[in-house]
Amino acid sequence: MKMSKISWTSRTWNYVTGCNKVSPGCKNCYAESMAKWLRAMNNPSYKNGFDLTIQKRLLLDPFKWKPSLVFVNSMSDAFHEEIPLDVTKRAFRTMNYCGHCDFQILTKRTKHLLKVCNELKWSKNIWMGTSIENSDYLWRIDDLRQVEAKIRFLSIEPLLGEIQDLDLSGIQWVIVGGESGRKARPVNKEWVERIQAICQEQEVPFYFKQWGKAIHNPNGSADPTTKKDHPYYEKGGRMLNGMVYNQYPKGKSHLVDWNGNVIINKEEVVYE
Repeated sequence: MKMSKISWTSRTWNYVTGCNKVSPGCKNCYAESMAKWLRAMNNPSYKNGFDLTIQKRLLLDPFKWKPSLVFVNSMSDAFHEEIPLDVTKRAFRTMNYCGHCDFQILTKRTKHLLKVCNELKWSKNIWMGTSIENSDYLWRIDDLRQVEAKIRFLSIEPLLGEIQDLDLSGIQWVIVGGESGRKARPVNKEWVERIQAICQEQEVPFYFKQWGKAIHNPNGSADPTTKKDHPYYEKGGRMLNGMVYNQYPKGKSHLVDWNGNVIINKEEVVYE
């Protein structure tokens, strides 16, 4: 069954928890708030709160799972400079052997990624991505292009400013979303439309995750995806010009749907 509320993945795997802020996109980090709550609930994985912590007991967990899309270290950054290289190598060995799953890794620390990427085996089921919040961080894409992952992707979330020029050569997938949460900063519809148009022009799959906070949704209550009974529900909605953009890299993903059914080679485009 689907184990994650993050719509573009099936489940999460947090063999590292905790992080620290490196750029404006980190300001209202959902993982930091969640870690504090989990610590208050006496969750043993968060006894250190949001301090970086290696959860070695979880390094082999993917061997137990059915085919899934797996978001790696949703509560940290898989290429944080303080993670020992040996731990990263062990995690990659697990991913290399668990070919029944596709692993989605995101980092803002692309300089450190470049330092260690040649020490790792990039099997075809490992997707490598970077987070971009505005045009000041487009250099992360140039770093990402140097990694030998079969699928490279961008998470442009939270989108905090206009991005006019976006070179997607060597990039196979783009996720876009506004910021969610009580202190969410606004997202401009034109910013989202521009990135969608660039993806269409360069033939790169486009996934619009959310507007974030409901007051930032230009569709208001007319957006059906704000209703909890909608199959593509997000609290702030995710309809863009009458469509739900749910595109994935073609022929590459194993996704578990809401009923627990495994869909192989998912190639969703858009939904009216």
